[in-house]
Amino acid sequence: MVTEGEPGSLVKVFHLLVLSASWGMQCWTTFVAGFVLIRGVPRHTFGLVQSKLFPFYNHIVLCCAFLNLAIYAGYHPRDLLSPSESVQMALFFISLVLSALNARWFSPSTSKIMIKLYTIEREHGLGGDVGLAANAEGYKRLKEQDPKYRALRQSFMRYHGISSLCNLISLICNGGNLIYTALLLPTI
Repeated sequence: MVTEGEPGSLVKVFHLLVLSASWGMQCWTTFVAGFVLIRGVPRHTFGLVQSKLFPFYNHIVLCCAFLNLAIYAGYHPRDLLSPSESVQMALFFISLVLSALNARWFSPSTSKIMIKLYTIEREHGLGGDVGLAANAEGYKRLKEQDPKYRALRQSFMRYHGISSLCNLISLICNGGNLIYTALLLPTI
């Protein structure tokens, strides 16, 4: 349902708050929280914290992406879009799709594989070290000796990489939308 006319001040403020809150949360989670945690807590604790926080984080980002797209699409009929509005609509849509894939598939799959990895690592006395470089030799040895662990690690890295890429592209899309919004404030 396309809404006729200009959005009211309350809609504009809500739209900008949702967009900026989502982008700020993505920046904090992507560039600050993970790096601080990995350097300050044991490896398994870091992974468990992320496995508990990321479902909430990913679903909040998904909800924000949906709200942003719905509000923007509601006031910008497709047949009347300018080129810059088309780009903005595409960025909102890409963010929504990637957030949905991350929230519903990639992130949960990563966490399930991580739990299996941690079980094997605990059996070999690994996981209590702080930082990614700590006890690298022990993890390397385990990977060389245990084909199941090696296969799980490859799956984990694949899903984690895809999940991280989805998050990063969504963050870039939201950042692009903030730039467009700032440049085109009267047309929000």
